[in-house]
Amino acid sequence: MQYVGLDRQIRKNNFNSILLLIAFPVLLLGMFYLFFYFIAEKGQDPNELFLQTMPFVLIGVGIWFLIAWAGHAAFIRMATGSKPLDRVENKRVYNLVENLCISQGMRMPGVYIIEDDSLNAFASGIGARSYSISLSRGMISKLDDDELEGVIAHELTHIKNRDVRLLIISIIFVGIFAFLAEVAFRSLRHVGSGKKSSKDSKGSGAIILIAIVITAIAYFLSILLRFGISRKREYLADAGSAEMTKKPYALANALRKISGDPLIEAVESRDVAQLFIDNPKPSAHKSASWDNMFATHPPIEKRIELLEQFV
Repeated sequence: MQYVGLDRQIRKNNFNSILLLIAFPVLLLGMFYLFFYFIAEKGQDPNELFLQTMPFVLIGVGIWFLIAWAGHAAFIRMATGSKPLDRVENKRVYNLVENLCISQGMRMPGVYIIEDDSLNAFASGIGARSYSISLSRGMISKLDDDELEGVIAHELTHIKNRDVRLLIISIIFVGIFAFLAEVAFRSLRHVGSGKKSSKDSKGSGAIILIAIVITAIAYFLSILLRFGISRKREYLADAGSAEMTKKPYALANALRKISGDPLIEAVESRDVAQLFIDNPKPSAHKSASWDNMFATHPPIEKRIELLEQFV
């Protein structure tokens, strides 16, 4: 990947990402249409069922989205255990952040700390008032000034390019598909319970099985869309850090240290983990998952190799 024409690459990637985000609601509507198409009884019009139900679906999704949009900062802090970093005791970190923000004409984001000796960091937020950078205790204590500056510049680039807003929106959409898939699977357990006849139970079971298949496929496709949004942005953020600090070797050294111990124990959600500068695969520390192959981050070795081309 060449690092010339970075602004052009960012514009192109942002355009492609907007197309991917449009694909999320299209996928959602398509999922419900297929569901009604397959469950419609003889004489019923699936189009009519779809149109009658859609207002309620859109209202439900809208409420979900508004709650997630308004509370995303609190949800992420709860999921990561991050807390505001004390300025008096951490002047070194604040000086690095402020100097980089001044050089870029950026508003100072909030600065948070995760009390974990592992090395990782992430940026989050959907607007100037909610933008923040979170650093692990290990990141602050184990990196020298140049390396820490490179990491901070990487996260500021995510903010500058509006990557974090895009990723949070994608996380919300994927969460909707995951919730619907979970509801479908749980509903299967209740088939045949109660006083329903065997015939009714079989009919309900068939509908739920159709729902499970459709929601599982939609969830799988939503993960692919999320993968398409997030992966290339890490390369662009690395390039932005190199351009911002003029020290690509510093970020390369930081990534090398991070790769040795990136796991933040408090973070269990893989959706939130994709915000981090390095997102270790779940199979590295937990049970293997079928979607491990769709890593949200490119190999850290490849990122280091590209950065070292600047040296």
